[in-house]
Amino acid sequence: MAPPPHRRPGFSRKAQYGLFATYVIAIAGTVVAALLLVISVADPSGFSALRAVGAEITAPVARFFNSIRRTGKDIGGNMSAYFDAASKNVALTKQVRANRTRLIEANALRVENARLRGLLRLQDDAIEQVAVGRLISSTASSTRRVATLSIGSNYAVQRAQPVRGPSGLIGRVIETGPTTARILLITDAENLVPVMRASDGLPAFSTGLGNGLVVIKPLNLGESPFKVGDIIVTSGNGGLYQPNIPFARVVRRTNEGALARPLADPANTPFAVVMKAYKGEAREAQQAVAPDGATREAAE
Repeated sequence: MAPPPHRRPGFSRKAQYGLFATYVIAIAGTVVAALLLVISVADPSGFSALRAVGAEITAPVARFFNSIRRTGKDIGGNMSAYFDAASKNVALTKQVRANRTRLIEANALRVENARLRGLLRLQDDAIEQVAVGRLISSTASSTRRVATLSIGSNYAVQRAQPVRGPSGLIGRVIETGPTTARILLITDAENLVPVMRASDGLPAFSTGLGNGLVVIKPLNLGESPFKVGDIIVTSGNGGLYQPNIPFARVVRRTNEGALARPLADPANTPFAVVMKAYKGEAREAQQAVAPDGATREAAE
């Protein structure tokens, strides 16, 4: 049998006390509300004082809940800003990577354009130019510094012809085949190149060290006149190399001269130009007496 919907507390003292307290509180609240209403009508200034006292009493509780509300709002805002910053960071990272890729591509294009402009300038010397080829290999562990060119006698390439790139002099031809030629680099110890300082034409000569550097020695022995940063070019003496071909930059001064780094790096020079000898008749006479490559020209 279902219990009646309105059960009386019966003999339970706890239920009776709870019901009595509810009635007392309701009656007391009604009486207080009525008194406040009477006071607000009869004495507005006194009611204002009571209202101020009530506000002072409830102020700590209001401040507490207000601080909780602001803390929750700040936490939500910080979390939103954190996730927003993370998404922005990802977007900026992608943009930086894309810009870095574009920068690398732009630098590569700039280098390629510089090489092409150098080759175009070399094309202006068509009278002195024999052929254009690629440097396809070079010695790395041998005591000699020799490179291989992708063109040979089929392209009118002959022994003792100078070879240069867009940045400067590379070396001279020492052996030729139908489709390839071997070049003795200027960094080889057996390659003697007449040079001069570009600023004042101070005559000197260069020999390689086999380690990527060359030694520049002036013709007049004594205290070294060179300074770091001096640009060295070919002088045209000897009848092989044309004058004013960029050659090297001085990197260190020595007691007898200077150490210099060649301006043309075969490893970074994809194309090379074979040129005619500066003074062909003089070179032919010199070759008849002491041919290039007669002594220790082959790579060891």
